[in-house]
Order: sequence, then structure tokens, then C-alpha cells
Amino acid sequence: MSMQSIKVKIKRMPHFCGELPKYESAAASGFDIRARIDAPITLKPRERFLIPTGLAFSIPSGYELQVRPRSGLALKHGISLVNTPGTIDADYRGEIKVILINLGEETISIRDQDRIAQLILCPVYRAEFSLVEELDQSERLEKGFGSTGV
Repeated sequence: MSMQSIKVKIKRMPHFCGELPKYESAAASGFDIRARIDAPITLKPRERFLIPTGLAFSIPSGYELQVRPRSGLALKHGISLVNTPGTIDADYRGEIKVILINLGEETISIRDQDRIAQLILCPVYRAEFSLVEELDQSERLEKGFGSTGV
């Protein structure tokens, strides 16, 4: 089964340099995005920083780009995103910036052109809200926060 493709326009900001995003394998669902910074950024444990990428996107209506952590950075260094997954709406045209956080125990440096996150194009469904007096019954009801098991 072949993967469906959707056209997404990319704009290079004036300060952009380096490679454009690409999928690293034939079946990859996400593509990496790189830091575009003039000098290395040092992230101490539990520090966060907004990292520019030098790119902007025109996402088709009915889709979003989700910003997710890279598994290698998470496993090796404890680097994640504060708002994971982050959402880039179809009507946003500004530069993509990624909020990295160091959840690890050691200070790490982010350098220009480091792959810092991955973006995934996802369909978006809008909810049609309907105000009701009672909700449908379910087996779970109002139980939450670990109520279904350990």
C-alpha cells in the first residue's frame, strides 16, 4: 500500500540555511526539522528554550502539522518538547519554532542544523457541539486518573 501525499508549501526565512526537511525512510510518518541558530544554545537540566528553524509552512486547510520529540534525543539526552505534541494550525504562516526542554541530568548543547524535532502532517476534524442535559452512559462513567488499572 502506498502512502498518500499532500502538497505543503515551505518558505525559507531570510536567516535560513542548510537542508530542507525530508523523510529519512520510505515509511517514515514524520520528517525532522533542524535548529537554525547563530550560536550554540546550552540547556541545563529542566531548562527550556524556544529554538527557531528558519522555515514557515503553508498547510492545506483540514490539516495540521504536529511537532513531536525525536526519540533519539529523548532516550540519549532526555530532550523533549514542553507542549508535546505541539500544533501548527493551517492558517499560521510564521516561522516554526520549537520549545525544547532538557529533562535529563546533564547540560546539553544544541547547535545550528541539529535535528531537534519531527513534524507530522495530520488530518483535522472539527467537532460539532451539541448541548445536552445528560450524556450517554458508559461502563467507565466518571472514573478517571488511573481508575482502569495500574
